[in-house]
Amino acid sequence: MALVIRMARAGTKKRPVYHIVVADKRAPRDGRFIERLGNFNPLLPKDKKERLVWNLDKVKDWLKKGAQPSDRILRFLDAEGIMKRPKRNNPEKAIPRKERKAKEEADKAAAGAAPAGGDKGAGKPAEKAAEKPAEAAAS
Repeated sequence: MALVIRMARAGTKKRPVYHIVVADKRAPRDGRFIERLGNFNPLLPKDKKERLVWNLDKVKDWLKKGAQPSDRILRFLDAEGIMKRPKRNNPEKAIPRKERKAKEEADKAAAGAAPAGGDKGAGKPAEKAAEKPAEAAAS
């Protein structure tokens, strides 16, 4: 049985409160769970200690038993210093288009300046490769 430490939504419409629970991975988000470990109130300011209330001893015990934390719970555990959250890879697509275009032009200018000072034959294959798609589009 795959166990996961995750949040189950509670509260009213537009006023969420989340219970931190240990559940079977296949169980519904708000459905059956094994044990309740705490709660999280996202509406409270980040500096209030009542925003996240949980029993860390129980969490550590469940982690030893093999329960896997969800992404949000892993973020909380990283803030507490219990587990290390791996750094995520943000792709270049996340950069706004203007900045990405300016960076590409700067890279091309730097690449164009580098072959001119060094090996003269290095720029020719790139020019031939650029001509081939134009020829294919013409036919």
